Amino acid sequence: MSDTNGHAPNDKPADEPETQGASEQADFDIPDHLTDAALDGGKVKEIAEARIAELQKEVEQEKDRALRLAAELENTRRRADREKQEAAKYGITNFARDLLSVADNFARALELAPEDPSKMDPEGFKGLINGMKMTEKELITVFERNGIKRIEPAGEKFDPNVHQAIAQVPGNGEPKDHVVDVAAPGFVIGDRVIRAAMVTVSTGAGAAPQAPSED
Repeated sequence: MSDTNGHAPNDKPADEPETQGASEQADFDIPDHLTDAALDGGKVKEIAEARIAELQKEVEQEKDRALRLAAELENTRRRADREKQEAAKYGITNFARDLLSVADNFARALELAPEDPSKMDPEGFKGLINGMKMTEKELITVFERNGIKRIEPAGEKFDPNVHQAIAQVPGNGEPKDHVVDVAAPGFVIGDRVIRAAMVTVSTGAGAAPQAPSED
């Protein structure tokens, strides 16, 4: 029986797309500098090997860059450790340099003192005392220049954060829990206590009554 549409049974519709052949070009990321003529010439393997060589070169470059970065980080760590050790070892250099003049003055004062104090005349003794006072004053100046503050809390209210009570006494007129006497001054750097002031504290006995607070 003949086809009513006038087409042979094996004819394809006119608008059906043609089937691609088995030799369809592979989906390769071909560099721009490689032409289609090279691909058509059967050089796919050569192109692939060239691309692999390029990628291997890039990998080696990145590996070398990573090794250099790791070396730089290690050098930075070692330098930081060395600077930390030097800071711990030589951090008091400026303070020690300031103390040298104090030590020199103290040595000069001792040179003026005779081996037998009973042989020192009043003027010599007075000069020695004045020299010692000046040396102490210079020492306090060095402390302050390096951020060290001396605590002399006589008459102040006892503060356990910066004071250390070594005894309690009737008070000698001082109110209860107030410092009567300072056995040894305290020292602080900023808010950090180097040594608490060693003090005697009043029990309040015999003290004049305190005026009531306004609160």
